[in-house]
Amino acid sequence: MRTTILLCSLAMVLGTGAVQAGEVQITWQDPEKFTDIRPANDSRKAFRERVIKKFDGFFNDMATQLPEGYKWEVTVTDVDLAGDVDYFISRNGNALRVVKDIYSPAIRFTHVLRDKHGEEVVSGEERLRDMGFMQSLRSANDNEEFRYEKQMLNNWFTKELQPKVEQYALALPKVSTN
Repeated sequence: MRTTILLCSLAMVLGTGAVQAGEVQITWQDPEKFTDIRPANDSRKAFRERVIKKFDGFFNDMATQLPEGYKWEVTVTDVDLAGDVDYFISRNGNALRVVKDIYSPAIRFTHVLRDKHGEEVVSGEERLRDMGFMQSLRSANDNEEFRYEKQMLNNWFTKELQPKVEQYALALPKVSTN
């Protein structure tokens, strides 16, 4: 399954000065074989499609923070959602996703980020797991679906990818416009 998301800068649309926008292309490699993308009370296909759509949105949001013209290719190879589906927890037989700290979220993906000239900025295989996901601060009304996975990805992006993009920009030769 291949999902391509092209981004335009919201700042450009709104007419503000800040221009930040990257493009992300996401490939989902055999999502039906992922570690845990099981639904509680949904069909497997519908739930998988909902997960993919949400995660596409997470990567899309991160790509908007990349410099203009950057292209980011991501291949998601595994997802393990926070919690686990328990088929015996409810009295009426409905399965529920039970979130406990022993069921931490994880994701595996490969990626290549290229600048506006096609030069590789960074690439690699990422294996993220957030063992302390239950200790993170969140608001009392934070009920966003897949919030733990989103937080894990955002933390990685902020701590790992953005600094590499900034280092790359600093290492580029300075060109005079005179």
